[in-house]
Amino acid sequence: MITKDSIEAAYAFFHQKWRVYSQSHNERQKDDIEYAIADYARNMNPELYHWLAGDRTDFLFAHDKFAADISAAIDRMEHLT
Repeated sequence: MITKDSIEAAYAFFHQKWRVYSQSHNERQKDDIEYAIADYARNMNPELYHWLAGDRTDFLFAHDKFAADISAAIDRMEHLT
């Protein structure tokens, strides 16, 4: 079951990290954010993750797709909060 609390927590964490990531020019900082989001995604509400990821098993885990993935996740959750 996807709870309102799980959506709000994920949204707040992703949104805060995305704001820093999108403005950063420091590759190490961006890598650290990608790692933090991936770690969060591994432990977040599994139903919420699957809803966000669809059929993708690498959602929020693929370096080359990370910016698009986190932006899409935030957009989707924004409509639920």
